[in-house]
Amino acid sequence: MLEKLTVEEIQPSSRRYPGIIFTPEREVGSKILEVHGLSAYVDGKVLFKDVNFQIEKGDKVVFLSHDPRAMTAFFEIINGNRKADEGTYDWGQTITTAYLPLDNTSFFNNDLNLVDWLCQFSNDSSEIYLKGFLGKMLFSGEEVLKRCSVLSGGEKMRCMIARMMLNNANTLILDSPTNHLDLESIQAFNNTLQTFKGIVLMSSHDHEFIETVCNRVIELTPNGVIDKMMDYDDYITDSRVAELKAKFYES
Repeated sequence: MLEKLTVEEIQPSSRRYPGIIFTPEREVGSKILEVHGLSAYVDGKVLFKDVNFQIEKGDKVVFLSHDPRAMTAFFEIINGNRKADEGTYDWGQTITTAYLPLDNTSFFNNDLNLVDWLCQFSNDSSEIYLKGFLGKMLFSGEEVLKRCSVLSGGEKMRCMIARMMLNNANTLILDSPTNHLDLESIQAFNNTLQTFKGIVLMSSHDHEFIETVCNRVIELTPNGVIDKMMDYDDYITDSRVAELKAKFYES
């Protein structure tokens, strides 16, 4: 069959991979993020309490919790979008962040086309420059003139990633980054996070995404944090971690 096969008969793949590339403008310094006694509540329920940790150079951290609202609340707090109920956090002077929130609805409450939409977040307003970023995220030709009001969930996520790439940040904060993305986009995102030279703080439901990117696990609980410098697979199978979980989630 191989001998009979001709090159002309091989159909080129129709799979398209976005060019997700994060290029930090500056290296992170010795102080990155310090969290002291941070707590958050919703409707009288504790999402997390007495959270203390320090982020170090080279950290790519996945945040976990029995309540997924805990990670979103934490990310919103450290991005200045929500006040903590208790405690403080402090970013280092060298740190620049790019945030991919779980809910991006507020970013698309307008009828701008994609070039004008992206221009809101860019220091360079030239159309060629902005189209370059949209092109990397697979918006080509007339697609860059699409209106925000007609975008699908996946298209909105690709726009948000383009917005992140504009920042040249050295710290990425990602709340469920694979939501609404197709397999090609997830793979491209996964590959770039593995080689990213800065800090990654994220939550995700994608086991492989976490395992291949993260080297540290921080679990937010109602009674403090479980903080382990280990791969995700090791974390979820470690008997000592299981004992800690039973203790930290006690009511």
